[in-house]
Amino acid sequence: MNFLKKNKKSILQILFLILLCIITFFLLLKDQELGGIWDSIQKAKKMYLWTGIVLVVFFVCGESTIIYYMMRSLKIHAPFLHCIKYSFVGFFYCCITPSASGGQPAQIYYMSKENIDVSISTLVLLIVTIAYKFVLVATGVGIILFRGDLIVNYMKETSFFFYLGLILNVGCIALIIILVFMPKLTKKMLMSGHNLLVKIHLLRHKESRLEKLSRAMDKYGKASDYFKSHKMVICNVVIISIIQRFLLFFVTYLVYCSLNLRGESGADIVLLQAMISVAVDMLPLPGGVGASESLFVTIFQPIFGSYIYSGLLLSRGISYYALLLISAAVTIYTHITVTRKTARRCSMREGV
Repeated sequence: MNFLKKNKKSILQILFLILLCIITFFLLLKDQELGGIWDSIQKAKKMYLWTGIVLVVFFVCGESTIIYYMMRSLKIHAPFLHCIKYSFVGFFYCCITPSASGGQPAQIYYMSKENIDVSISTLVLLIVTIAYKFVLVATGVGIILFRGDLIVNYMKETSFFFYLGLILNVGCIALIIILVFMPKLTKKMLMSGHNLLVKIHLLRHKESRLEKLSRAMDKYGKASDYFKSHKMVICNVVIISIIQRFLLFFVTYLVYCSLNLRGESGADIVLLQAMISVAVDMLPLPGGVGASESLFVTIFQPIFGSYIYSGLLLSRGISYYALLLISAAVTIYTHITVTRKTARRCSMREGV
């Protein structure tokens, strides 16, 4: 009962996600021959599917590599296995919250429980987000400039969502860049926000809180200055992010091959999947559920033909739903271990 009270919000988000999934697949599959779809899924070559699962795990571990690399560059001790835990936790909460808004707060929370300063973890994760979204924007712009035929041939009816996603991601990157690389402005905004909350009586005035906030922002500023003067670190983060993102996009091509389909360009399939990611990334839907599936069916119909729904179930099953389950398991494990460590530290302090 205590567990339900503490995790009420997360449980409601999970239930909403499940409801959204049920509605999505009911609407997509209600008029389809389910027996034929299931039969083609069973006949799919398992080697390609298992490779896809490995790639999505590598996708999450790509973020872990970035976090570990940046923490080490700042001389902060964060074991790589811990960074893997943070990435899976982030992915899980991104999947169950609208616009992936819950991922970073959850990561920051668990990092703080393992003695990583909140100001540092916030900055590192903001840079991860910049790199993540920059890859999407660069890919989208590259498609517009050099592969406009993909938009004309496959996204004629849905190009609005692609362009909207691109614009929203550009706006998001611009805002985060201001927060990351203009720490004095960020500190001023944060202090003004704090004072406003005090003024409207949502917070009580405490000098100790202001001092703590100011110290945290000073640390944030020093870390920001470090990254501004070490541009190669940012460059390496972007390179790792490119590899990370395209590992996930490649899953759709593996699914295409697993269904014994041939003739279409692997590069085109990967880029079309990237376009879907651009389109749904900023939508206020947990994991882009509903929008991702609808766009997949519309865009990939000419490529997958009669296997379109088998392709949808396998592609989304691997790149989202299977990874969601793996991330949920890692998140539960992380919560249990971190809670036990915190309880042990508290009991040791009380003993002293």
